[in-house]
Amino acid sequence: MNFVISIVNPAARAAMCEIYNTLHLPLAVDIPGKGTAAESMLELLGIESVEKHMFVTVADRETTKELVSLHRKRLFTGVPGHGIVISIPVKSVGGGKTLAYLSQNKIPEKRAPEISPAYELVIAIGNEGCTDTVMNAARAAGATGGTVIHGKGTGAKTDEKFYNVSIAKEKEVILIVAQSERKAEIMKSVLEKAGPETPSGVIVFSLPVNETAGFGMFE
Repeated sequence: MNFVISIVNPAARAAMCEIYNTLHLPLAVDIPGKGTAAESMLELLGIESVEKHMFVTVADRETTKELVSLHRKRLFTGVPGHGIVISIPVKSVGGGKTLAYLSQNKIPEKRAPEISPAYELVIAIGNEGCTDTVMNAARAAGATGGTVIHGKGTGAKTDEKFYNVSIAKEKEVILIVAQSERKAEIMKSVLEKAGPETPSGVIVFSLPVNETAGFGMFE
């Protein structure tokens, strides 16, 4: 099983819903977000909005490959500006009924997830307003872009602060897909410029990615 993340422009939202319906995916969540492209790049490409939609679902190995294929065919993923899709291996699922629901009653293939990725998903969680600092640090280490979503911490009252991280305040979650060989430098740069001891208060970690589309020459 894979946790599949698709990040697309608002105009592609209806097409994404059609793809999910075509594949009969039982779980689909649409999360509003924003791209992190620099204003100079937006002006160069004639793009006025940085709004994004992040769709998440869970799919088995075969359905994941079909989803990636439909991304390329219907959304032209792979052409710059037409979104990306990544999948992250799921190690375990809680309960047989949940597994049957997510796998659409198929008998799941019993195999260990492939953990030798060409890409990794770097996740940075920090205080409100940290995105520019994080992305400047990430780009300095070779990152090409990211997507930010907003949320609110729900930490216990006894854990109100971890260094400069205010657990229960407004948060920004920055998602950066990076080539594995660049991941360590990107994370190091983010921690140096925006880590827990800075006003940004960023915590950063990474997850392996086993399927990708939308990264142009690097695919």
